[in-house]
Amino acid sequence: MSIEIHIHKTHRQFTDGSEVVQTRGKTVGDCIQDLISQYPGVKSALFDKKGKLINTVEIYLNMQSAYPDELLKPVKNGDKIHIALMLAGG
Repeated sequence: MSIEIHIHKTHRQFTDGSEVVQTRGKTVGDCIQDLISQYPGVKSALFDKKGKLINTVEIYLNMQSAYPDELLKPVKNGDKIHIALMLAGG
């Protein structure tokens, strides 16, 4: 089973520039853990010190918001996860 994770441009520095990473898992959280096993540096960009998603990180599953409980959402072969980063400025 292969699930694509599309990486936000800001986070590509942790994936050696890869825009899309192939992962495996039964849930969004499993797939993100597989991403972290491939690219350990991305963990601190996605999770805080308590292991929760950073509040500016948004997860989409097949182009629909996975919120709430995004890490528990089941996935199937061919699904696409997008990691987006909400930016604010003034």
